[in-house]
Amino acid sequence: MNGKQLKNSILQWAIQGKLVPQDPNDEPASVLLERIRAEKAKLVKEKKIKKDKNESIIYRGDDNSYYEKFIATGEVKCIDEEIPFEIPNGWEWERVGNIFFVTKLAGFEYTKFFTKEAISAFNPIPIVRAQNVRMGFFEENKNEAISEMLSNQLKRSALNKKCLLMTFIGAGIGDTCIFPAERKNHLAPNVAKIEPLDDSIFLDYAVFALMSPCGQRGVNAIKKSTAQPSLSMETIRKLLIPIPPFKEQKCISLKLSEVLPLVEKYSKVQKVQNQINDEINILLSKSILQEAIRGKLVPQIAEEGTADKLLAEIHKEKERLVKEGKLKKAILTDSVIYKGDDNKYYERINAQTVEIELPFEYPNSWAVLRLKDICQLIDGEKRNGKGICLDAKYLRGKSSATIIEKGKYVYTDDNIILVDGENSGEVFTVPQDGYMGSTFKQLWLSSTMWKPYILAFILFYKEELRNSKRGAAIPHLNKELFYNLPIGIPPYQEQQRIAERINELSQLLK
Repeated sequence: MNGKQLKNSILQWAIQGKLVPQDPNDEPASVLLERIRAEKAKLVKEKKIKKDKNESIIYRGDDNSYYEKFIATGEVKCIDEEIPFEIPNGWEWERVGNIFFVTKLAGFEYTKFFTKEAISAFNPIPIVRAQNVRMGFFEENKNEAISEMLSNQLKRSALNKKCLLMTFIGAGIGDTCIFPAERKNHLAPNVAKIEPLDDSIFLDYAVFALMSPCGQRGVNAIKKSTAQPSLSMETIRKLLIPIPPFKEQKCISLKLSEVLPLVEKYSKVQKVQNQINDEINILLSKSILQEAIRGKLVPQIAEEGTADKLLAEIHKEKERLVKEGKLKKAILTDSVIYKGDDNKYYERINAQTVEIELPFEYPNSWAVLRLKDICQLIDGEKRNGKGICLDAKYLRGKSSATIIEKGKYVYTDDNIILVDGENSGEVFTVPQDGYMGSTFKQLWLSSTMWKPYILAFILFYKEELRNSKRGAAIPHLNKELFYNLPIGIPPYQEQQRIAERINELSQLLK
């Protein structure tokens, strides 16, 4: 269980009455709800708030079903389908709008009064936007504020006493926190004020209830499913939360205040641990590949011979493909890399021989080539007609397939490599026939080689290729670096054994 899951579980236990024991001597929640209704009626009579046309009373009938009676009309309806779980004796289910005053800054007020000239960091009253409301904590806006005079003009949306805040539009929809009232603030758009009608609801408990999985499911169930999700004030008022006796609200809040910081510490430690594990896995994977491509992962077997015969087959295949027009003639210019009697490596291209440095020592049975000798970037087959577009997002499973009319066609199990973009050098195996995305090239891999061995080699250099991109506006693969990578060539059977061992070890790391 990760930190978030543990936190959600604890919050859920809390609002189900499973975190602290119930005291039968506590004043039941029904009594405090009656007090709130009386206070609400008083505020309406004093014209401090408007009469709530949807005010209701929720109760449990003799048949154990839950009912809601609307005071204005006398209508009664069964709400069993809305009740998510059973609550202890002495608790009650209640709508947010019955026990809180819910309001916001009207859109026309914002447009009219919150002008560019009216907002300044030097004014005394900070404004509260969605980014200032985090799940569980308030972050004061230090860059935008309005005058005291303007705030007094818009008293309904002023924040001058402790209350709840909830984001009702945008990415953080449903995020809820307590406004601490350390100093006066003022609502800006996207944030609702949820102000207690009296002190019968402990705000710490209320925010925990709305933060809980049950509270967030309620938010998700009622938010408008549009391009920009949103809640109306009316939908916020309809949210259901369980109300314990007041003393139990305080006990629950106290216990959560003790436990949740420990959960947060656990979460941070877990994140560090996960990061360490990921880093270890990356390093181990890199080490496995490094051992593989330098001949240390599996033993050499004398009966498998050397790579000399393989080199002749590689050259023969390239001659055939050049003759067929499938590869360019330049590929026939092989570089010959060999180890001299002085144990130094040399490279002979045409008539010129130079001393070179290689990243590893290789087994005597291996040969060494440049990657370009066994791997080429090619365009793929030009074709017209409807087909799936194999772009990076689709290949990563992050988008659905799109159909295009023409392009560079590749086939199932072909290999393609990103040559443009931040992830240049990343290789994909084509899952189905289709057209390569515009940022790809097809990889020609010599059929005389065991393909998984070559792909393992390219994977080892993935980060180096990624970090050596060229170009500013659109970075692209450093083809010179790619082609000139020295690759050790084991005998064919050893290539197979290496690839098999890489796969075995990779499975163990998962």
